[in-house]
Amino acid sequence: MEKIFFYKMSGAGNDFILIDKNLNPDFSLDSKSIKRLCDRRNGIGADGVITIANSNTYDFDMQYYNADGSTGSLCGNGARCAIKFAGVSGRIKNGNTSFLSNGQLYSGEILNGDEIKFFFNSPRRLKTNFIISAGKQMINSSFVDTGSPHVVINIEDIFKDAGDPESKYNNLDDVPVLEIGREIRYHKDFEPGGTNVNFIKLVDNNLHIRTYERGVEDETLACGTGATASAIIGHSLFGIKPPIKLITRGGDELVVDYELENHSVKNLSLTGPAKVTFTGELLLNQYF
Repeated sequence: MEKIFFYKMSGAGNDFILIDKNLNPDFSLDSKSIKRLCDRRNGIGADGVITIANSNTYDFDMQYYNADGSTGSLCGNGARCAIKFAGVSGRIKNGNTSFLSNGQLYSGEILNGDEIKFFFNSPRRLKTNFIISAGKQMINSSFVDTGSPHVVINIEDIFKDAGDPESKYNNLDDVPVLEIGREIRYHKDFEPGGTNVNFIKLVDNNLHIRTYERGVEDETLACGTGATASAIIGHSLFGIKPPIKLITRGGDELVVDYELENHSVKNLSLTGPAKVTFTGELLLNQYF
């Protein structure tokens, strides 16, 4: 009876199905199978799928797929989970790693136990303080591409009642993330691929964050590229300096660090927890 072996992993609450190509050499993925694997009622359930393969040049080769089967963009927490797994599976020897993710070269580091640091390439298309129409109002927004495109919104720039300028949101829990996030995600200004949408609030010099993720088409408990984008925008909006701590929807902490050099972001990194939560087997003839 043919089956695949998988690992379930969590990166600060962002959860992934990880498939080691060494254990499953003949298994191939397509959009339909990815959607079924990520289905939380009829499948394993996850925000995305990661495959890990050996590389002749680097420590490993990672492929990432969103829950809807799409691919091509970076997943920061997925990359941290891949680094953690590469350590568990013996692909990393000294804690430092260079690897490919969807064809691009990245690096990372295993710190202590489940604390994993991932280094980003330089962010692109930074734009702050522009107005976007959503939720029947005009919302002050910012944007940066950290390997995946992200709109970042300070919740104090959203009104509970579009007709009442005094009705600002003060509590992140009250923000209609799905409603506004879904509208901006498909906004014409971000065609053809759309965008992710982050909502932030500064509390005691830490950023609290909620994220609507494209490809999942829902709010997730954490988003690595979104946390990184929000930290960069947070410096611009609030004057906070790196390292910047972010409190995710799931309650975990992520730390974004970087250097500013001639108004450019350098040595951008994301640090936080990544762990294997369980392993399992899936019977292919029963499932696909």
